[in-house]
Amino acid sequence: MRPQPPGNLLRILGISFGIAVNVGGTIGVGILRTPGMVAAQLGSGWLIVAVWMCGGAYALLGTLIVTELGTMLPRAGGWYVYARRAFGQYGGFLIGWSDWLSQTGALAYLAISIGDFTAQLFDPPRAGLAKPLAIATLLAFAWLHWVGLRAGSRAQEITSLLKAVALIAFVALCFSFGGGQSGDASVQTPGFPLLLVAVVIALQSIVVTYDGWYSAIYFAEEDQNPARNLPRSMIGGIMCTIGIYLLVNLALLYALPMSALAASILPAADVARNIFGGFGGKIITGICVLSLLSILNAVLLLTPRILFAMGRDGLFWRRATSVNPGGTPDVAMFLSTAAGIALVVSGTFEKLVAITSFFYVFIYGAGCGALYLMRKREPGLTRPFRVPGYPWSPAVFLAASAAFLVGSMLSDKENSLYAVALIALSYPVYRVIDRLNRK
Repeated sequence: MRPQPPGNLLRILGISFGIAVNVGGTIGVGILRTPGMVAAQLGSGWLIVAVWMCGGAYALLGTLIVTELGTMLPRAGGWYVYARRAFGQYGGFLIGWSDWLSQTGALAYLAISIGDFTAQLFDPPRAGLAKPLAIATLLAFAWLHWVGLRAGSRAQEITSLLKAVALIAFVALCFSFGGGQSGDASVQTPGFPLLLVAVVIALQSIVVTYDGWYSAIYFAEEDQNPARNLPRSMIGGIMCTIGIYLLVNLALLYALPMSALAASILPAADVARNIFGGFGGKIITGICVLSLLSILNAVLLLTPRILFAMGRDGLFWRRATSVNPGGTPDVAMFLSTAAGIALVVSGTFEKLVAITSFFYVFIYGAGCGALYLMRKREPGLTRPFRVPGYPWSPAVFLAASAAFLVGSMLSDKENSLYAVALIALSYPVYRVIDRLNRK
């Protein structure tokens, strides 16, 4: 396999894109659905707000950690880059493999969700259109990114802004026309130790809902000034996300009785129906589609950059380093899109989605471990940003990640075992790729 000359990514991005990709890559349908699941576990308004703040603190700690890594090694590829530097070739491949699998599973899930919600906008709903719409959406965004990074980044800024405005408008409507019934106490808060179990289950849902806070790191190599812009993008993005999540929860607590919130699958739709009648469901469905389009755009932007970085380092097919004149890793884009479409058609994405929370936190923990190792081994590396409270703040994050993984393995053994099996499979795949690249 002859090495191909690596392509050149375009250094054209700035703070606005960084914030947009972090907010757009994080806020999705989860914030419209998860509050009901959390309420069912906890049954208390102050506990609900507290666990959402804890989830936000976890994401903020992770943001600070990865911002130091991203400004220290401003290269395309995200978590893979830091793992390879800290843990060597196989360690890097393992994290890149896990990350790419997770992201392609997310592509399929997001596309199918867009198809499902869009089909609901028809009158009557047309469920049979879900998969064709999903594939068409993936192809449309792939074409947009094929045009170039400017088009993809501008789409991210626009969709993220529209999504944030729509959610803030929803919050305003809740407080303007909601019932103010948060004092309803018909849902019992469990006693200790069941309360501890309920908090862990609630936090598992919340951590997944916050996932995406790291999206800007994949584009550090394309940022005009990563040392200056990345900290502002990362911290600004997560603070915007935390603020919107807390506002949505407070609005739902105000607008719905606790019993109704706890029983609801999509509480935002229930509130909208209370305010607008039957048309309210269509409004929330439209917000869901907009939210998902923004996340899909972000994930389809970042996923090829994992393969690009791995190909450049000889840990994947070297053709993946090809970059078109618009600044898009075109071969890596083609492979990622094709994988997403294959998962949509086969339906096997559902299993990948079920194990992604395990993968995500596994990857976070590896990033935290990389920070400790590089602080010790390479103290002389330029660090434009340093994690406040080191070494204790990363230790809190690492402990929380470990607790999450243990909780996942205890509460969902089947999917945790699938995740471990895919991690184990990475080694023979790594050996095959390494052998091919040596020829």
